[in-house]
Amino acid sequence: MTQLLRSWVETANSADTDFPLNNLPYGAFRVGGGDLHAGVAIGDQILDVTALEKAGLLDLPESGVFARGTWNDFMALGPDVWASFRKFLTEALSEGAAQKSDLEGHLVAMGKATLEMPFTVTEFTDFYAGRHHAFNVGSLFRDPANALPPNWLHIPIGYNGRASSVVVSGTDVTRPNGQLKSPDMDMPVFEASKRFDLELEMGAIVGKPSKGRVSVQEADDMIFGYVLLNDWSARDIQAWEYVPLGPFQAKATATTISPWIVTKPALEPFRASTPPREKELLPYLKEPGPMLYDIDLEVGLAPEGKAETILSRTNYNVMYYSAAQQLTHHTTSGCPMRVGDLLGSGTISGPEKENRGSLLELSWGGKEPLTLDTGETRTFLEDGDTLTLRGVAKGDGYRIGFGDCAGTLRPAPALD
Repeated sequence: MTQLLRSWVETANSADTDFPLNNLPYGAFRVGGGDLHAGVAIGDQILDVTALEKAGLLDLPESGVFARGTWNDFMALGPDVWASFRKFLTEALSEGAAQKSDLEGHLVAMGKATLEMPFTVTEFTDFYAGRHHAFNVGSLFRDPANALPPNWLHIPIGYNGRASSVVVSGTDVTRPNGQLKSPDMDMPVFEASKRFDLELEMGAIVGKPSKGRVSVQEADDMIFGYVLLNDWSARDIQAWEYVPLGPFQAKATATTISPWIVTKPALEPFRASTPPREKELLPYLKEPGPMLYDIDLEVGLAPEGKAETILSRTNYNVMYYSAAQQLTHHTTSGCPMRVGDLLGSGTISGPEKENRGSLLELSWGGKEPLTLDTGETRTFLEDGDTLTLRGVAKGDGYRIGFGDCAGTLRPAPALD
């Protein structure tokens, strides 16, 4: 396995940093009330690439690539430019690099920066591609013998969500109002969701557009990078609305992503295979090689003003379908994919209770309350709760992290 690459940015050489030279994830930031700039995380610093471009220190095929402070225009330049840019960054930030004197004046302390959305989300599609999660949910609402829908082992099931409600880590989330109806009610009511939940996911970002169907390998080549993703869910709104067309307002409140895009080259040493197939997949979905990644994941919940409890630990490598397979299936109808499209993996749950990626599963539909380290109990989220997703791939003396994916739940708007 690849070892730690050493940098002249000393904090990038620590075994504890999420952002060594091996990582170099891409984000967007402001300092004070300043303009939005694109940046690269290195140790406890951000290399301001918008400033580097203005100073004429970047060799790019177009001008103004980072003028907007996000990464969409860079993604649109294609994989060859992605590779050459990463090569430049790696060499320029390496220990003993001649470019140190040019770059060190463009470092910004991460503690002084406010992190923003790293890219503009064009479209958002969420999948239901975790075998353990799908089995748990199916067991809750049907029975274990019929937990999986008949199509589940053949296609990655998904639905189109709201790109407009994707927000960056640190953004508050407001509890939604909506139609609720329990089985004993004759009519629905309109009030605040009482069963608001999290979903531990990974998000794959499309950096290369497509027209027509693509293969799994082509789909993998189209993926620019990955983020952590919390697809907040109103379970009670969903229960009433989802028949026959699936989730709608229950999933439109917010989707939180981590602030740093971790690129595929940084994750390459951590490739992992999908599990053995229970049903043989159709040829177009078969993978030419490992398409998942060995990324440790965890979810923490902190009640307002109190310490955090770790609710769940799992790994991205338990998914049944990879992001490349999801993207391939997305294109089968001829659906064009665009730069900035975001694909949610679906909830990532492992085989044991402590590996479950949602409170719906952890509390078994509210029947088994969880006791937090602070002594309080939870079946679903309460106002003031802060949820934090974390992810890290562990190498030889280094780690590849994504930054926290966090959001605090605020009360629902008052009803007229």
